[in-house]
Amino acid sequence: MLRLVQLIHPQHGRRVAMVADENALRLLRATASIYVLAQDAAAQKTPLEQLVASRLSSDDLDYTAVYEGRSEWRLLPAFDHPDEPARCLVTGTGLTHRKSAENRQAMHVDGAAQTAPTDSMRMYQWGLEGGRPADGQIGIAPEWFYKGCGTILRASGEPLEVPNFAGDGGEEAEVAGAYIVDSAGVPHRVGLLVGNEFSDHVMEQKNYLWLAPSKLRTCSIGPELIVDADFADARGNIKIYRGGKLFWTRSFQTGEKNMSHTVANLEHHHFKYPAHRRAGDAHLYFFGADAFSFGEGVTLCGGDIMEIELRGFGRPLRNPVRIDTSAQTLVRIAPL
Repeated sequence: MLRLVQLIHPQHGRRVAMVADENALRLLRATASIYVLAQDAAAQKTPLEQLVASRLSSDDLDYTAVYEGRSEWRLLPAFDHPDEPARCLVTGTGLTHRKSAENRQAMHVDGAAQTAPTDSMRMYQWGLEGGRPADGQIGIAPEWFYKGCGTILRASGEPLEVPNFAGDGGEEAEVAGAYIVDSAGVPHRVGLLVGNEFSDHVMEQKNYLWLAPSKLRTCSIGPELIVDADFADARGNIKIYRGGKLFWTRSFQTGEKNMSHTVANLEHHHFKYPAHRRAGDAHLYFFGADAFSFGEGVTLCGGDIMEIELRGFGRPLRNPVRIDTSAQTLVRIAPL
């Protein structure tokens, strides 16, 4: 597998590097972003792996020092739109894994109604029935949500923020697809990444119609983008550290074997909209979660460290929780 990272240096600026081995990053020549690398591959009709091989330099970095924050080089989100963050659309789908559907079901039913299926459980069932169409066929549409533009993306090591108007912030361990749209309006999958689709579950629990604003939060991806990742049956672990000690952990499963939709079906229903095929845009699309600490009654605190590790997807994604405890202020709109 080809594993890529994005880096920034106070003097040398942005660069892309390949994970040469578990302890070394090899810089690419004249390559400041994976987005531009992918656009070049599409324009030249050259496989991404071949283009990366042609640009490899002899300059290596200590990956562990970078990952642990002991280097002047700093990790960036492993995919973005480098020049116009607003042209990176961050979206996702839920209810692709049974545990996410069960979590939603538990949020929105009361006592004796526990056995009655909610709209969320029905949508998961629809996925089981029609989300895995035969090759060349179109299956049923999944749930879809908008998280924001590229300004909400955070790298491994950076905090994920709980704003002062939020109910809470909770991790959602997922895999995300990274895409570019070429100059002819054709979408291309660049690779897959581990992601933390950080959300406000307290807001969502109050009323499922608040699902949309509960998603408008920072999120993280990386530290590595995996080209041609094996996403058939991916397994990993979520860990929450509090005060330097392991506080909560669960294993999780994802990949097409464990989902109610194929990736191809999810991609079709995302990119069928002409507005999602604008030449030059970038997309990050979360494929859904399998386990949540919130579903087991855990409330994350400021300073907690969320760690998500998925075998075959490189080093773990680690982010601290930062809670804004300031008082809310009214946002006043200025007349022209």
